[in-house]
Amino acid sequence: MKIFKEEPKIKFINKRYYAFALSGLIILAGLVTFVSRGFNMGIDFSGGTMIEVSLQENMSVQQLRNTLAKINLGDAQITRIGGENKFFIKTLASLKKLNLNNVAKLEDIEEYEIVAREIHNGIMDAAEREHAAAGKIDLNNTAEGEIARFLRDKGLNDEDAQASAQIVIGLRKSGTGIIADFSDLEKAGVKHRVMDVLRSSAFLGKFTFLSVEFVGPQVGKELRRKAALACIWALIGMLLYIAFRFKFLFGLSGILTLAHDILIALSFILFFNIEISLQVIAALLTIVGYSINDTIVIFDRLRDNLKTMRKDNMEIILDKTINETLSRTIITSLTVFLTVMSLFLFGGEVIHPFAFTMLVGVVTGTYSSIYQSCAWLKAWEKYFVKRKKS
Repeated sequence: MKIFKEEPKIKFINKRYYAFALSGLIILAGLVTFVSRGFNMGIDFSGGTMIEVSLQENMSVQQLRNTLAKINLGDAQITRIGGENKFFIKTLASLKKLNLNNVAKLEDIEEYEIVAREIHNGIMDAAEREHAAAGKIDLNNTAEGEIARFLRDKGLNDEDAQASAQIVIGLRKSGTGIIADFSDLEKAGVKHRVMDVLRSSAFLGKFTFLSVEFVGPQVGKELRRKAALACIWALIGMLLYIAFRFKFLFGLSGILTLAHDILIALSFILFFNIEISLQVIAALLTIVGYSINDTIVIFDRLRDNLKTMRKDNMEIILDKTINETLSRTIITSLTVFLTVMSLFLFGGEVIHPFAFTMLVGVVTGTYSSIYQSCAWLKAWEKYFVKRKKS
């Protein structure tokens, strides 16, 4: 399949200085943006609260987001788990963001636990809040020890209180994690006198927190270090591969091209304030693999042309090589671009950072394969590249 009926004769190398200038301006603008406000680090790298919640009633991601917006958590990252009515909530929220500056001084609990409690209160409906205000206990969101202590305070003996609490937790661990009706507790073996207490002093919330976890700043720092090392080792591996497959200068050109692609992608991430997460790091590494693949195709054709066009100057050889592979470059990039664009438009908010980074990477990788990889070889031709002419 070819786009062009005849081989194009575009002089790409002649425009290399314009390409260098354009890339330099974008990277410089990205650097200025970085200095002024830095990266928008996600929970994976800066720490935060992660909650897995199961809801009894059907709710969309947007509805849940709107609910959390009431407590200033509209920007939380929310992911639906499979086809079930379960969600994963990631948030960088702090007490200051939730306007709870004095809470930490009043209660001897961790900040993330307070954040989780506020999220719990934000999801509660009016009826649940009314029950909680009346001093009733939520059997779907209370730990076993607290349930047992509550029942003891209501006059039950230790044995009945502990056994009933274990039955409640056992039921929550099965199915969706939500006890839908008090009759389920009775069927599971809770004694009648305990059921009387529960019906009058407890309620069954319409959701449950399956897990609450906290990612500390130290963990985020370690993840940042490993992410940076992953990119660096990927570049070194590419350099060694291309140097072995072709020549060292080809490998060096390829690495400079990849570094260019990553810096451009990071610049656009800064421009649009995209949150840096493990998804974005995965996209950057994918860009590295995609871009180098296209560059290797061009280098492979260049190696052949260097043998068959020994009497021509380097600029003519490079232009011919790029033009010969131009159809393949455009077709490959276009198919990938359309796929990633579909993810960007229809994949949902969770995949948005990955799709955005990939969109930038596909465009940048195509541009750099044409205007950067071979241009670097031309830039230092008179210093390093020696060809035999016959």
